[in-house]
Amino acid sequence: MSTRTYEAGVKEYRETYWEPHYAPKDTDILACFKVTPQAGVPREEAAAAVAAESSTGTWTTVWTDLLTDLDYYKGRAYRIEDVPGDAECFYAFIAYPIDLFEEGSVVNVLTSLAGNVFGFKAIRTLRLEDIRFPLAYVMTCGGPPNGIQMERDRLNKYGRPLLGCTIKPKLGLSAKNYGRAVYECLRGGLDFTKDDENINSQPFMRWRHRFEFVMEAVQKAEAETGERKGHYLNVTAPTPEEMYKRAEFARSLGSRIVMHDFLTGGFCANTGLANWCRENGMLLHIHRALHAVLDRHPRHGIHFRVLLKCLRLSGGDHLHTGTVVGKLEGDREATLGWIDLLREPFIKENRARGIFFDQDWGAMPGALAVASGGIHVWHMPALVTIFGDEAVMQFGGGTLGHPWGNAAGATANRVALEACVEARNQGRQLEREGKEILTAAAAHSPELKIAMETWKEIKFEFDTVDKLDVA
Repeated sequence: MSTRTYEAGVKEYRETYWEPHYAPKDTDILACFKVTPQAGVPREEAAAAVAAESSTGTWTTVWTDLLTDLDYYKGRAYRIEDVPGDAECFYAFIAYPIDLFEEGSVVNVLTSLAGNVFGFKAIRTLRLEDIRFPLAYVMTCGGPPNGIQMERDRLNKYGRPLLGCTIKPKLGLSAKNYGRAVYECLRGGLDFTKDDENINSQPFMRWRHRFEFVMEAVQKAEAETGERKGHYLNVTAPTPEEMYKRAEFARSLGSRIVMHDFLTGGFCANTGLANWCRENGMLLHIHRALHAVLDRHPRHGIHFRVLLKCLRLSGGDHLHTGTVVGKLEGDREATLGWIDLLREPFIKENRARGIFFDQDWGAMPGALAVASGGIHVWHMPALVTIFGDEAVMQFGGGTLGHPWGNAAGATANRVALEACVEARNQGRQLEREGKEILTAAAAHSPELKIAMETWKEIKFEFDTVDKLDVA
């Protein structure tokens, strides 16, 4: 074996890690990879190499293999499928014993499944399409700090989606002017406003000053409207210690909710912050900055459904999912699958929505999907249809770009939302009758009428890059 070539070592993976007759156990973590092998590498060998490199294998036989129960701990490539419409790639299904992973550690799962194997030379491209987390592993994770029902009870808001707004411009406002923008949006009818993903503590607006002016605005809007309001104070920071310091200050000011950029901040920090929120009665809004770097290429990276599942385990009460109809990438059927995975207790395999495995979340609470990115009042009928009530409709320019100002933009959003919810409850087809529904509502709301006139020609009709794999 000492003279064995590297290529021969790869071929030997097949003997150990390719088990087409293996029946996955209920406790196994299952993964589906989309694999593009190098020319001349058979599918079974490539699949076995992925299973080996993401579990117990290495490029040569090592004597310490004899010191462990390798047959118990190894990953097993147990099925191969064609990728519809793509002759170069194939799906490899791999089962991993649950004992390979530290309990409650999304960090450890991703380090294993999306580690060195993605740089393996025998593979041209590799994408982690889906993971099935067994209930035995789900129960070791904290999950959302509050969940949908507890959030509604805290906010005393029922029977409709929640409304939010991202303050714009993203960067450059002083803390006082930022607070003024928040106040106008909230008094106009929104439930939430938010920091954008890249607002942290820059020279033009240090975090402490922003927090103080924003919470003054929230409390003033609550007093005037009689409604509970909130602002997602972004506590993402250079270090975990600084993150907790900011979260504690937000709580001391009376904030109900904080925000974290879970991918750039990291799963270690995110799980810690979720635990802190659970212990301190705080809601946690999650932004997905960096996700498209990982998930947009259809052949390489990590699919968003995997990142979403990992976030539900790690902890978050809201998660941005795109909008289908707005400016950001998002296939409709795939997005519907993401929404289900985020908030339902059990989701069956559904290839039409890109879901490769049944997923049982047990008693773990769900989280609200956040529709955000290039949306305005004309999108409201589609948004209510796609997302339903358990969601946050998160506008930015679609509120702040109103010719009459932020408060008028917020009012237009609120009127449009309530008109669509009422029409849906009456049994009307929102996407077919949306124009008539909004026009009727605008007859009694000059703010909505002007918003409809302002954005009637604005559309984002581009081809989706990351489409579901269909023939």
